[in-house]
Amino acid sequence: MTAAPDPARPLAGVRIVEISSFVAVPLAGMTLTQLGAEVIRVDPIGGAADYRRWPLSEGGESIYWAGLNKGKRSLAVDMRSEKGQRLVAGLIADSDVFITNIAGRQWHSYETLTELRPDLIHVEVSGRADGGTGVDYTVNAAIGFPLVTGPADLATPVNHVLPAWDVTCGLYVALSVVTALRHRDATGHGQRIGIPLENVALATAGNLSLLTEVMVNGTARQRIGNAVYGTYGQDFISSDGAAFMVVALTGRHFRDLTVLTETTEAVAALAQSLGADFSDEGERYRHRGALSALFGEWFAARTGEDISAALATTSVLWERYRTFAETATDDRVTANPMFTEVDQPRVGRYLAPGLPISIDGAYPVAVPAPALGDDTAAVLADRLALSVEEIDGLVRSGTVAGPR
Repeated sequence: MTAAPDPARPLAGVRIVEISSFVAVPLAGMTLTQLGAEVIRVDPIGGAADYRRWPLSEGGESIYWAGLNKGKRSLAVDMRSEKGQRLVAGLIADSDVFITNIAGRQWHSYETLTELRPDLIHVEVSGRADGGTGVDYTVNAAIGFPLVTGPADLATPVNHVLPAWDVTCGLYVALSVVTALRHRDATGHGQRIGIPLENVALATAGNLSLLTEVMVNGTARQRIGNAVYGTYGQDFISSDGAAFMVVALTGRHFRDLTVLTETTEAVAALAQSLGADFSDEGERYRHRGALSALFGEWFAARTGEDISAALATTSVLWERYRTFAETATDDRVTANPMFTEVDQPRVGRYLAPGLPISIDGAYPVAVPAPALGDDTAAVLADRLALSVEEIDGLVRSGTVAGPR
């Protein structure tokens, strides 16, 4: 009797080859691995540009690389040699999907690889829509976000510390693989999929109306500091220096905030003097400065602990600002079933996140990342049926490499 499929591994049996570097495609490969696919990351001997990227462990191992390659298998190949290219192309032909952000290589182009496997799903991430190179921070600079990020009176750009386009692109890659697999199941045909990082950013800016408001209204978004555009949201500081983000999206949120801060009458008087209707979130946004001045007095007169306790009794949306160091030891990590302890070779033991979705109530758990070339011999033997002698010959010739 065939065992029932594991609902937490819906992509079990799907074989994927990844040639990548940095964030977007490695994140996509790891996401697909966590959904049950077998993902083989192929790197040049010595590692790609991200193999030793900061932060590093005390022993010099990349914590960053380990974080984005959990659960994959690793193959190290001299991809500049024809022999190495033939090996990898053969491995891809024996797989279902190929994902990469190393564009412009004829030997692993869609045209070349589909001669070996006509129904291959081929996903390539590029930097710019015109085929040019680009990374998250250069793409971001070209779209407009750094010029609306930061304090309202600042004249210089501010880059976001989160590589938002890389992350979003990686999830688009994973989504495109899943939909292409469904298409192939229905039609028997593979697909060629291109995802420019620039288009991910442009689509998001358009979907969030940042481009559309220019096209329709002729106005561009301005810097507003830590306020929330179009509604009421603001940061406040307690008497002991704790910082809070407070958001009132609905009428109920706003009423609770005025009651909490003991400003109901003052807010009503302010509305009357301004001729404003604070039941309208646009009006609350328009007059956010005056409202924040009223609310700020309550926050400034209380400790962070008192503010947290008081806010917890209301419907107001809020959170205290925390550092990564504080978050790492917080219950939302230490008691979160998404995190499990892994013993990452060469790095150490720590809590690592699995997939951030639960399937039938369970989270796919994290699996340690391999070291470069950990699976070279096993992949060549299992997937390409090479003998021990053939693999040894490839190692001696420098075509492939195993772990250090």
